[in-house]
This record gives sequence, structure tokens and C-alpha cells, in this order.
Amino acid sequence: QVQLVESGGGLVQPGGSLRLSCAASGIMFSIYTMGWYRQAPGNQRELVARITSGGTTNYADSVKGRFTISRDNLKNTMYVQMNGLKPEDTSVYYCHAHLPSRQYWGQGTQVTVSS
Repeated sequence: QVQLVESGGGLVQPGGSLRLSCAASGIMFSIYTMGWYRQAPGNQRELVARITSGGTTNYADSVKGRFTISRDNLKNTMYVQMNGLKPEDTSVYYCHAHLPSRQYWGQGTQVTVSS
């Protein structure tokens, strides 16, 4: 059974930081492209950041320079370090595992940026 479990969300003030984690089980984690997506109420789900099996990363323009995605294949875990958080970063953040033949989603973790 495949599971992607996000953690680390919460309430933070503007300018603050959070680190989200995504623990994967039931998949050969190291071969998957992993990604973070987010979805705010009334909006479509959008890509935040992605990291390939080889470690190549790409980011949405809105988070470049503030967010850093990483992965630990020994721990089957992906991370995103989010610095300089803004109210517009408020969303549910989802973990995504992707191969050309299949994909999986986590349940999401809420991030709220507010004073």
C-alpha cells in the first residue's frame, strides 16, 4: 500500500519559516520524481517545487529564492524548506510522487501565513 504522509504544516507569521516533510512508503522512492503542490480555496492545484530522481530541481517563480526542495533517499523522505513566507503562500500543501506510468498524492498539510 502506497502512503505519502505530509507533516510540518501550521500557522506562521509573515516572514517566518516552516519545513514540510513527506514520508513515503510502499514505493521505490529513489526512482520517483517528487514534488510539492499547493491549493488554496477556489484555486487550482499548482506546482510549488519538484525534484527528480537525479536531484534536479525546479521551482514556481513565486517561490524561487525562498523555498528549497530536497530529498533523502535513505529515509524515503522529501522536504521543502520555506523561508520568507508570505500570506499568499497560505494553502494546503500536497506531496506528489510521479513516474510516467503512475502517480500518487498525499493527503495534504495546511500552511497558514498570518499575523
